[in-house]
Amino acid sequence: MDYEEFSERVLRIVEAIPPGRVLTYGLIAEEIGRGGPRQVGAVMARDGHGVPWWRVVRADGSLPAHLVVEAQQMWQVEGTPVRRGRVHIAKALDGGAVDGGAVAEGPVGGL
Repeated sequence: MDYEEFSERVLRIVEAIPPGRVLTYGLIAEEIGRGGPRQVGAVMARDGHGVPWWRVVRADGSLPAHLVVEAQQMWQVEGTPVRRGRVHIAKALDGGAVDGGAVAEGPVGGL
């Protein structure tokens, strides 16, 4: 899988995350079956401006400092569960956003 295909798959998954829900960089990589959190983060940094980037967070519910203020505004608008300035992962993980927007049963995108 080349970068372009990997990027397209990452962005499709991000577009499928509903408002108020999130996935982590690592869970997206697991869903694709390639790369890891850093590779997903690189796609988001380079190509993620056109998708709801605030719905993709670190495993601890945080984002890089330069993104936090805008993300917190979007989380509030969307009703994303937040605790101490970070997404409350246990409450906000999306179980339906998987590759291509299909809905899967299970805890996190069928993982």
